[in-house]
Amino acid sequence: MKRFIEHSELARDGRFVRQDNAVVGILAQVPDDVDTLVDLLDRLSPMVEKSVEGTEAEPLFEAYGPGFMLVTLIEALVPEDPAIATRVQLRFHGIFVGELQALEGAGRSLWDFPDAPWEFKMNMARQCWDEARHVQIFEKLLDHVDGSPGMFPEATFLFECACSDDPAMRVAGVNRGLEGLACDVFRDMIRYGEKIGDEKMAQAIDYVLADEITHVRFGSNWVREFTKDDPDYFARTQAFRRQVDKQFSLGGARSDRDDAAIRIAREDRLEAGFTEEELDELAGISGGGPSRETMIEAARILKERHFARRETAAS
Repeated sequence: MKRFIEHSELARDGRFVRQDNAVVGILAQVPDDVDTLVDLLDRLSPMVEKSVEGTEAEPLFEAYGPGFMLVTLIEALVPEDPAIATRVQLRFHGIFVGELQALEGAGRSLWDFPDAPWEFKMNMARQCWDEARHVQIFEKLLDHVDGSPGMFPEATFLFECACSDDPAMRVAGVNRGLEGLACDVFRDMIRYGEKIGDEKMAQAIDYVLADEITHVRFGSNWVREFTKDDPDYFARTQAFRRQVDKQFSLGGARSDRDDAAIRIAREDRLEAGFTEEELDELAGISGGGPSRETMIEAARILKERHFARRETAAS
């Protein structure tokens, strides 16, 4: 079996639509400036439209234009939101495909490094077992909120972080970066499930979160093990993890800021092996990107431009 496969080689059945990854991580690179954000997303509008064609996200594009991506990030999940059903489906679908890619990533980590210690391989095998169970849980939760696999586009940017050919970089990006993000998102979803009185949702995600804390701890332990007695190597893994954290700050939607839609799960991350210093650094990294006010104004302008183009095309 081939080692070190590219994200483009991941196999999917006909239900899934693949999204261009260039659109997904873009907010991490944009300054807190309305005009810059609007112009960038406006140029990407044809790409965004093509990526949602034939999916349940297509009506969102029709209603907001390319700014629909900002709309889904601006606000935390609240039951009173008129679009809450679609937003919850979108969130669960994103988690479902993320767990699928996490399973694939852990499997690649097990296979790609034949010379790694046996204990590392056993940890990765355990993670594969967990991720397979998570895929099943979130498929059922997706059905629980009247969703289905493939209803929204899938981006493979999660798996891209599992493509490093260095084992320490691999676990720094996947286990400490992405699984750390999962801790933040899952704690947020548990709070939402409790808020609406959905015990099934809250309990199921709480079970998964316990596994994610273990997976982050795998990363914390193995980064230290692989880089012991080599401070420069350790520094490079930390730099790579920061790069992943920057990409997945979601333009400040995930941060310690008061206006964050998803708060950093500090207690869960501390239990998983993060230090207070690392979390303070993460808060600084995730605090960048466009502010909520900038995204609100950009979404408004993009919506106006979108409808103006539609009217021009119809005339």
